[in-house]
Amino acid sequence: MKSKKKGRYDLNHRYHTRVIANIIYSALVTCLVEIFLVTNLSMLAGYAERSEWQNALLAMVASSDTVIVLGYVLFGIVVFSVTFLLLQEKSIAYISRISDAVSSISGGDLNTNVEVIGDDEFSSMAEDLNKMVEDIRKLMDKEREAERTKNELITNVAHDLRTPLTSIIGYLELLSGKVALPPEMQKKYIDIAYSKAKRLEKLIEDLFGFTKMNYGKISMHVGKVDIIKLLSQLLEESYPNFVDKNLSYELQSNVPAKVITADGNLLARLFDNLINNAIKYGADGKRVIVKVQAGSSTVQVSVTNFGYVIPPEELPMVFDKFYRVEQSRSTHTGGTGLGLAIVKNIVDMHGGTITVKSDLDGTVFTVTLQVNFDVNKEHFG
Repeated sequence: MKSKKKGRYDLNHRYHTRVIANIIYSALVTCLVEIFLVTNLSMLAGYAERSEWQNALLAMVASSDTVIVLGYVLFGIVVFSVTFLLLQEKSIAYISRISDAVSSISGGDLNTNVEVIGDDEFSSMAEDLNKMVEDIRKLMDKEREAERTKNELITNVAHDLRTPLTSIIGYLELLSGKVALPPEMQKKYIDIAYSKAKRLEKLIEDLFGFTKMNYGKISMHVGKVDIIKLLSQLLEESYPNFVDKNLSYELQSNVPAKVITADGNLLARLFDNLINNAIKYGADGKRVIVKVQAGSSTVQVSVTNFGYVIPPEELPMVFDKFYRVEQSRSTHTGGTGLGLAIVKNIVDMHGGTITVKSDLDGTVFTVTLQVNFDVNKEHFG
């Protein structure tokens, strides 16, 4: 703030200096013109007097009449004014352009741009005006994106929640109907309704979680986390899912334990999403590999599945909210399209990076985190 004020002071100082210089220059020009005029008129008046040439104006000049003195003064004022205006013409024209730009902007034309010329307070004004227009454009784009996201959210929620909810209602109607069902059929329907309800719960958790992260309503609770132990626990908890998809898993690490500074709950959610993602889309590959490469300052965790290969043109979009590859629109793998967006948010909150590659050698998500994370020094949104 102080440097900005100093910059403003320097600009004002330079502008005032230039105006004073123009005033001095105008006064100098006026004095020279007046001296030239007075000298020449006096010479003509003397000549006329010696040659007895009768001329009222020259006679008044020779007698130094008050009217002539006033005439000199008025003429000097005119010369000074014209000279000063000519010197200031460039600045006046620039101010006019800025004024026209302001009128255009107030009329709604946000494509208006004023060329920044020179280095004075007018050029600074033009620069600030351009920045203001750019900020307004960004704000409006952000508002449009928010509106689009809201509409997209409503569409996705309606699509993704309707199918399991319809199934739950259908099975519950069968269970509560007048026709008696065999116990094994009742259990089957209850299990299906329960699994659909769990899927609904997961969808709603993703929606709420992403909304909180997106609006910065999640506070971080940073502490010491053994990432090897955390990953081992998450894999064990996901064992039923691995069995259900006929998948095996393997945890590889170059160290037996690695303690890092992070938010344990958020990291659990991050890697749980990556592991579940690998289970969903890696069923054809028969195994999932979680690999840890720990260093002195960073730790790298990769989750690899050998199922569906993501097309190269879709790789840059996998972390976008609501984005899903076409295959994932099936009953078994469909979700909100927020899982990887949540993963990216959590990684960003920890000042880390995440990358993805997918080919015939497998689909690999690689997360790199700092060992000593300082939440006060990191930017997270």
